[in-house]
Order: sequence, then C-alpha cells, then structure tokens
Amino acid sequence: MKAQELKIYADTARDFSAEEPETAARVSPLPERRWTHIHAPDARTTAVSAPRWQGRRRELRIFLSNPNALFGIAVLAAIVFAALLAPILYPGDPLEMVARPFLWPGQNPAYPLGTDSMGRDVLAGILHGAQISLTVGIAATLLGLGAGVTVGALAGYFGGVVDDLLVKLIEIFQTMPSFVLLVVLVAIAQPTTTTVTVAIALVSWPTVARLTRAEFRGIKEKDYVLAARSLGFGHARIIFREILPNALPPLIVTSSVMVASAILMESALSFMGLGDPNRVSWGSMIGAGRDVIRTAWYLTALPGLAIVFTVLSLNLIGDGLNDALNPRFSEERR
Repeated sequence: MKAQELKIYADTARDFSAEEPETAARVSPLPERRWTHIHAPDARTTAVSAPRWQGRRRELRIFLSNPNALFGIAVLAAIVFAALLAPILYPGDPLEMVARPFLWPGQNPAYPLGTDSMGRDVLAGILHGAQISLTVGIAATLLGLGAGVTVGALAGYFGGVVDDLLVKLIEIFQTMPSFVLLVVLVAIAQPTTTTVTVAIALVSWPTVARLTRAEFRGIKEKDYVLAARSLGFGHARIIFREILPNALPPLIVTSSVMVASAILMESALSFMGLGDPNRVSWGSMIGAGRDVIRTAWYLTALPGLAIVFTVLSLNLIGDGLNDALNPRFSEERR
C-alpha cells in the first residue's frame, strides 16, 4: 500500500524546470538584500568631529568690541613695528658711543631721547632692546607651552601611574621659587640669549602643565571622545584631533600672560647683570642708569616705560581674550 502511494506521489510531482520562464522566475528565491546604511569598514576612516567651536564670529566680535583689548593690540603693534624698524633706522651697534654723554631728550635733534653715561644713543637702545625682549618673551612662551601641553596632556589623558609620576615632576618644579631657580640656572650656564630663553621656559611650563591636565581630565569623558575610542582611533589621534582643539581657549589666554611674564623675567635678569652682555635690552639699560638716577632719571624712566607699555598691552589682550573665550562669560551674555 505504501509503495503504491509513493508511486502516485512521484507521478504527480511537478517539474518546475519544465515550466515557463515566468513561473520559474516567480517561484525562484528572493534576491539577497543589502544593508546600504551600514558601512562598518568605512566608519574607521571617518573622522569623529568634536563639537566645533560655535560662535567664532561672535567671540571675535566680542573681542574686537572690547576697547581695552583694542588699545592693547594698538600698543603692541606699535612696539612690534618699532622693533622691526630698528635695524633700518639704526643699522649700527646700539652699544657704540656716538656722542658726548648725558645729552638730555630734545637737546640734540640727532638723538631725540638723548644719550647715556657712555655716549650711547638711548632711542637706538630702546628699539633694539624691543627686539630682544619680544624675541625672548615669545620664544620662551612657545617652549614653555610645548613642554607644559605635552606633560599635561599625557597626565590628564592616561591617568593612573603616568598621571602620578608626571604630577610629582610638576610639583618638584613648583616647590622651588621660580625666579630663584631662574637665577641659578642662568648663573650656572653662560648668560646668553639662548640660555635665558631656555631658563625662562623651564620655570614657566609647570603652570601650563597643570592647566592642560585639568582640561584633559574634563574633556576626555565627553561623548565625542568616547565615540572616537569606540571606532578604534589611536591615542595620538584622540589627543591632538579630538581633545586638544577644545582645550585651546584657556591656553591661548594663558600664553599672553606668559609672554608678559617672560619679558619681565628677562628684564630682571639683565638688570642684575645676568643678561647677554653683547646685546642691549631694556633691563640692562635700567641697570646702567640706576647709578645716575638722581641726575639723569630719563635713562631709567624711558626703558622702564617701554616695559610698562609692553606688559600692559599683553595683559589687556589677555583680558580681552578671556572675556571672549571664557564659557562662563559667554553664558552670561546669552
């Protein structure tokens, strides 16, 4: 009975291969679907864009609307312009004796700001001194920022043992008075412009390192940083492309103050006789005129005013940047 049923089933079975093409196509398997919205391999090459700085134009408008910041920019631009013109207006050696000593300002039109006790042109010394002060200030700030940002970024990003070791290193430098350490470093080495610049950078980087570490500790837990980690980006990519750009505003504000502090340190060293003896600077001019301050006060007043206006302009620019970039002030203006 079972054999007869199987024979009947085999005879009545349909042969799909012999049917018309339309029927065969109708009963053929469905085509494979493609998930067009998923591209896992391409996601690794796609940059995780951190929140872009919103309102750059607004921050620039706030900065340019600050009269104190504009005054600081104008004064600093004038000082930089004077420093650039120094080799053109006074191509000779500013330490060369050119006239009789103690010519007062306005006494001889050829020497508008007079001469010092050695017969050297005071105006030439101030213009050439601007070159030294600005060069040392900017170079020391760049070196200090480079070292401080590197140490602070590593400590804040990795944490753990790396953070503990780097924080101890920062504390070792901060336990010593900055200016005392600066004097010791310059006194041990030969007092040249390069030595003074490196020494100022060595005593300036711990503040930047602490600030960078605090910024990195707060930013590394943001969603876009976690997304970058989930996509498998390397540590260097996350540090320099995702975290550092968002930690720049406080560092930019700090850099203007660091330049002013570096100029003051260089002037103090030159005043004490620890500057480069072959280069004229504002501090050395003040130190040379202190012995005759009662009879020729202009020898210390004029370079002193140059220092005051330079540091004041940098501080005003720093305050303007802080008002424009500080998130707390930005929230209050909304």
